[in-house]
Amino acid sequence: MDNPFEDEQIQEIKEIMASEGSAAAAAKTQERLDEQNNIPLNIGITGEASSGKSTFVNAFRGIDSSDDGAAPTGYVETTRKPTPYPHPNFPNVTLWDLPGIGSPNFLADEYLQHVGFERFDFFIIVSCDRLRENDVKLALEIQKMKKKFYFVRSKIDHNLHHAERSQREFNAEKTLQEIRENCIQGFVKQGVESPQVFLVSSFDLHLYDFPLLQQTLERELPAHKRDALLLAMLNISLEVIRKKKEALQDKIKFCASASALAAAVPVPGLSCAADLIMLAAVIKGYQVSFGLNTESLQNLACRTKVPLEDLRAVMTSPLSAKKQNIDLIVKVCFSVTDLAIMIAKERFRFFSFIGIPIASTLSSAFTYRALSSSLDMLAEDAQKVFEKALGLNTAM
Repeated sequence: MDNPFEDEQIQEIKEIMASEGSAAAAAKTQERLDEQNNIPLNIGITGEASSGKSTFVNAFRGIDSSDDGAAPTGYVETTRKPTPYPHPNFPNVTLWDLPGIGSPNFLADEYLQHVGFERFDFFIIVSCDRLRENDVKLALEIQKMKKKFYFVRSKIDHNLHHAERSQREFNAEKTLQEIRENCIQGFVKQGVESPQVFLVSSFDLHLYDFPLLQQTLERELPAHKRDALLLAMLNISLEVIRKKKEALQDKIKFCASASALAAAVPVPGLSCAADLIMLAAVIKGYQVSFGLNTESLQNLACRTKVPLEDLRAVMTSPLSAKKQNIDLIVKVCFSVTDLAIMIAKERFRFFSFIGIPIASTLSSAFTYRALSSSLDMLAEDAQKVFEKALGLNTAM
């Protein structure tokens, strides 16, 4: 997927290379890589007291309410002030559990000022049973402030269960559409423009409208924020895994550029050492992004009731090992051909004029190929784990 933000950064690095040399360009490339991995995304989770906000915050972050760092949940209002909950693997993505709208300390017309609305990229308004007056008031205030909101009807699985027990001729799809339409019309009648409503179960995010919410957020966020959200998102579908792979593939060109620039600095061993350190860091990032690290797998096993060892059993890439280290990276990424390329690169680096460009080209090609191959392997494992967790048998 094209990203104008990244294209501008590459052009900037090219200009630095021409004016200040390879060392300055290499430093700027690393700076830009770090920035890409730390783009802040702040999501305000709001709604009336006891609407399921905290449960949604935990589910979005892929953790259980009993885990360390979880937002406290309960049948009474547990949130007294805006509380940040960084994503466990991507701390640049923060969900803010906001006090319940309509509680004595936070009236609707003052609420956004109390929580500091300007810090949030968008709001998600959570309601557990029906659209309420305070939800509408809050939506109107958010739109007045030129921010976006998304309305989530949580606990939709409970609503369906109740409807099934009380209706003689129950139709799940018809019931869902009626609930969705009722919320939309409730907003529209009160003057809310183009409300977007999503029916969600925090305990089964892959069901109902959560995938649609993810797609909508991805579509409406700026390009650089979009990747931050996508990589932090749980693997709720094969489509999410595919999009993660595309986003990570796009970033490989930056890594290849960094490798090429490091090869242009004539210090013995520097280029190979830099390549190995970068490969290890980036591949570990792939593992985390695809939810293949130990913590993510344990949380998935807990949510789906599939034993952790059963999830590990379907993973075939050596890069999915419990612990990664430089020796493993070398074993997986360095074939005989690649090793010959790296040796040739080190020799070319110390020949002026023609030698450095050749070394840079070889280094860039090696890094690009090693990362692309690693990404393919880990994306395939992510698909297998997803299918195992949900009992599916599909092809990517």
